[in-house]
Amino acid sequence: MARRSPYSKVTKENQIRVEHVKGQGDVVYRGFNCLNPDCKEFIFVKEDSITEDFSIACPKCGYIHETAGETKFYDYSMDVNDENGNPISVAKGAFTIYHDEYIAESKQFKYCIVCNTMKPIEFFDRHSSRKSARQGECRLCKKAYNEIKNGTRLTDQHREAAQKRRLLLDIAGSPKINSREIENRYDNKCFCCGKDLSTVTNNKEKPLDHTLPVYYLWPLSTENATLLCRDCNGSKSGAWPSTFYSDPQLRKLSVLTGFDYKLLSGDPQYNPEALAALQNPQKVDQLLIKFAAYMDEVIKLRNRILRDTGFDFFKVSKTISLAYVRKADEELNKNKI
Repeated sequence: MARRSPYSKVTKENQIRVEHVKGQGDVVYRGFNCLNPDCKEFIFVKEDSITEDFSIACPKCGYIHETAGETKFYDYSMDVNDENGNPISVAKGAFTIYHDEYIAESKQFKYCIVCNTMKPIEFFDRHSSRKSARQGECRLCKKAYNEIKNGTRLTDQHREAAQKRRLLLDIAGSPKINSREIENRYDNKCFCCGKDLSTVTNNKEKPLDHTLPVYYLWPLSTENATLLCRDCNGSKSGAWPSTFYSDPQLRKLSVLTGFDYKLLSGDPQYNPEALAALQNPQKVDQLLIKFAAYMDEVIKLRNRILRDTGFDFFKVSKTISLAYVRKADEELNKNKI
């Protein structure tokens, strides 16, 4: 069978490559404000340069942040009332911030190799084979690039993308959604950035997010959906919650969606109910018939689930041709090389 024509190629011209970002795609920094109360400088330091015996000078004021160092902010007196209600000081001291703890809690940052800006590391998708364990480009740049690519897709490729999503939704399930109930639960605000969505009437500007991605066969329901603004939804895309939200947000999201905190904060997992459904021969055979015109997508899904979990739903089918099984196995083995 002839190979399908590839997606249109985006040719880049006049791309801005600034000197200070070259070679920085996998360099992780720590970012923090200078502890000098009179200084507004935000300091970036390469993470691997922060040793147990560190000394970091503010580039603007020269203030030293160092191992065992501390910064005093005020003096205090701990008072308790005696039997007559008069305050008596039982302890006095200085309120200080220890530099070791301050640097240890600082956030990680890295440069985006496309827009050349320094961003929090959670703004980059995970990439296990890279030194930084993150993509070189930020989610915003990746989203903008994908929008260009999507705008140049051929009609049949648009159709295939839509069918791929329908395939995932067919397995995950797509119950009826009560948008008003979800919006009220989130107080009509974007869960991620807090943007007020109460006056927004265009649903594209306040999308309901699959809290757990449909890529892993999780459904979107009234109980578990997340309300986001358009920008945050685009940034999150299909990311697993632990790679996008902060820990406090994950804890709050657990309360709002009913998903266990450990599930949200851990590594991606397939929906066990969806995998269980694929152990039903009738369900699998119905799925194969429904998406017979897009068997390449079914094969890709079978191989992904088999590779990630060890479960092969083709073996459940009572009707699938051995020709398709051989083709799927060939594709699986080819990708292992």
